[in-house]
Amino acid sequence: MGYYDDHSPNRYREQKGNRGGILIASLVGAVLGAMLVIISIPALSERGVLPYTVEPGQTDPTATDNGNNNQKVVRQISYDVKTDTTNAIEKTAEAVVGINNLQSSSSSFWFEEGNNREDPAGTGSGVIYKKAGNKAYVVTNHHVVEGASRLEVSLSDGTKIPATLLGSDIWTDLAVLEIDAAQIKKVAEFGDSDALKMGEPVIAIGNPLGPTFSGSVTQGIISGLNRAIPTDINQDGVVDWQSEVLQTDAAINPGNSGGALINMAGQVIGINSMKIAQSAVEGIGLSIPINSAKPVINDLEQFGSVKRPYMGIDLKSVEEIPAYYQAEALKLPRDVTHGVAIRQVVPGSPAAAAGLKELDVIVEMDGKKINDVIDLRKHLYQEKKIGEQMTIKYYRGGDLKETKLTLAGERTQ
Repeated sequence: MGYYDDHSPNRYREQKGNRGGILIASLVGAVLGAMLVIISIPALSERGVLPYTVEPGQTDPTATDNGNNNQKVVRQISYDVKTDTTNAIEKTAEAVVGINNLQSSSSSFWFEEGNNREDPAGTGSGVIYKKAGNKAYVVTNHHVVEGASRLEVSLSDGTKIPATLLGSDIWTDLAVLEIDAAQIKKVAEFGDSDALKMGEPVIAIGNPLGPTFSGSVTQGIISGLNRAIPTDINQDGVVDWQSEVLQTDAAINPGNSGGALINMAGQVIGINSMKIAQSAVEGIGLSIPINSAKPVINDLEQFGSVKRPYMGIDLKSVEEIPAYYQAEALKLPRDVTHGVAIRQVVPGSPAAAAGLKELDVIVEMDGKKINDVIDLRKHLYQEKKIGEQMTIKYYRGGDLKETKLTLAGERTQ
């Protein structure tokens, strides 16, 4: 009968021989692995795959021999980061400038010439969008340049250039400046704001809080499209207009106004205009879509004002008029609570030519219901052109009437 003896000398020698072979194989594998790592790390570092540094007293394995065995030429390797974000900023940042609003003020010092001086009244940002011949053109916000006796543009390197205001529009909060182009190296490219998607990454570039933080960059996403923001143009407590803007959570602070909101291609898709400044609100910045801004920019550059259709009437929303006057002065039927009352008609205006009179109440234009002054202005400014005809329905003395009005272009409504 055969048997297996685990304690036999032959079995011991067999096991000992196997362990020795395994140990030698493991050592050889470890040595080869270490050599492979040593050889490959510098190569990967050169290609930017791994950061690679040489400690003091060590020799760079990638160093080249200059013929002297005692000296090595050591290369210093750095990691160059390139992303869509850095590429977009590099493309556009130099085209974003600072705007300095200087205003005259009286001086109490007898030795100051004319007893007048110019003090900084505010700062903002702007975007160089065009260079033609020896002139360059900058778009910014109306409220950035409002009231200025003199304007300066600060370039990214700190150079200040005198600027001339070509035109400004209070309704869209846009303005265009002209500067000397001798030192202008980059011009921003306009993108397509109609192609934006919710959640798309965007970058805001501008000068928050003035020159100390000039050229600041913040990143966020498109948080909302086609936001309608009520705006009191003349600060009388009554909403005059609804600004249609983009919403972003990219940080926009005082001084960012007029700066660029760009996409990942480095194209300007908005002109930063305002933010919701309430203690309970964070991350709501607003920007004028560039597709809406472009026709305004073109008019301001060429004509100094925006060529809008003009009716020639002074208006007030019916909803702002007490019910007593709606019935007694306007003679409106009880079920009519919308529309725009005419307070005054300019002689010789399109409205006068169409037969409209004081106390008429416009309720419809081109088949569209007119609820208030904002509805009328939006239809007039956004859907009609100078020279076009418009069909108007209105109440006079309680009766519904209709007339045709041909729009002129003398001045804004």
